[in-house]
Amino acid sequence: MLSSLEIEALKLSAFIAIVAVSFSIIPGMIIAWIISRKKGIIPSILNIVVYLPLVLPPVVIGYLLLILFSHNGFIGSFLYDHFNISVNFSWKGAAIASAVVSFPLLVRSIKLGFDILDTKIEDAAYMSGASKLDCFFSITIPQILPSIITGITLAFARCLAEFGATITFVSNIPGETQTLPLALYTATQIPGTEQAALRLVIISISLAFISVIIAEILAKRANRHIMGDRN
Repeated sequence: MLSSLEIEALKLSAFIAIVAVSFSIIPGMIIAWIISRKKGIIPSILNIVVYLPLVLPPVVIGYLLLILFSHNGFIGSFLYDHFNISVNFSWKGAAIASAVVSFPLLVRSIKLGFDILDTKIEDAAYMSGASKLDCFFSITIPQILPSIITGITLAFARCLAEFGATITFVSNIPGETQTLPLALYTATQIPGTEQAALRLVIISISLAFISVIIAEILAKRANRHIMGDRN
């Protein structure tokens, strides 16, 4: 049986992952569209910035977030002075860290959907009198839905596995910032808690496995729906 701390860590991990991905979807779609459809120096720079979390050590990301969102930081001071919001050592900071490290996976998947989309379909809609906004929501989004689902699932799984940026940015506080990976780390540091660590390992593997299966099922259903509409 799981202990109360392990259950709390599991619930907190799921909650933080849901919050992080939910706030990332719309910005991710916008940035993916810009990178895929626009040309020039700005989309190129944006592409590099978005993918930086994939190659930077998570500890570096956590330290940069700590600088930006501390009470003396540029973003942190603004949030605290104007809205009395503090993200340091709280679940909000953990959600920000998870969103940053998972954002490239979300953008990359959605960008691939934009890249392989046949633009002739959109052109035909424009010629029929549809506005760009109507075309985007009625044609583009349904066509790239499998890519969106894949990106959301990958980002969610990455949030569940986030460790380095979180522990650097908001520390390891049980019930507040101690997610599943941090609880596993804590269990490995205490003698006699090998069984707890093994349980957390099994849970982590199971969650990752389930996430991949769900992504495959939803993506296949979306593909069948798209092919059915075309036929």
